[in-house]
Amino acid sequence: MENQFRNINYLEEGNGRQKSAYKLLKKLNLFEILNNYNPVLVGTIPIDIDISNSDLDIICEVYNHDVFEKTIIQFYKKCDIFHIERQFIGRLETSFSSFKYDDFCIEVFGQPKPVFNQNGYRHMIIEKKILDLGGEKLKEEIKKLKRSGMKTEPAFAKYLGLKGDPFEEILKLSLLSEEELFRFVRGQQKVISV
Repeated sequence: MENQFRNINYLEEGNGRQKSAYKLLKKLNLFEILNNYNPVLVGTIPIDIDISNSDLDIICEVYNHDVFEKTIIQFYKKCDIFHIERQFIGRLETSFSSFKYDDFCIEVFGQPKPVFNQNGYRHMIIEKKILDLGGEKLKEEIKKLKRSGMKTEPAFAKYLGLKGDPFEEILKLSLLSEEELFRFVRGQQKVISV
């Protein structure tokens, strides 16, 4: 499953919103411009649980934040609502940029670690596995919770009955074997449907 997200070509064959995202990302040449940073699209659009105001979230592997930020500024500063900042998240220096282009808000996030080890990617992969196990009913319930104003991880946590920090609890599910995850998701669905 994880290999399917390594480049954005899968979006071209997806639903309407995924196709629109693909065209926009190609138009912006974003993945080519940021190629040295191993960009990966994460979040709700790749796994088809986005709602009308969902962002395009792109994570990158960044060790030189000055050069990375200069690149983003050079190519995207003229976009609407452009913002860029640097902060520490979990002791990691992190660059964060956001801007709007056409109908999409785009967020570009860079940390000094491989993208496949970053939490945004890890969340997306476990959420995709949960959705595959839970089927269309679970997907629709997650979208419903998101439309009510919840963020993605809290929506999954609520649906699955997870207690504590939803971001951490979702990551803990990624440590389960496929069989354990299957039993957990199916067990939670029986509890919730009663």
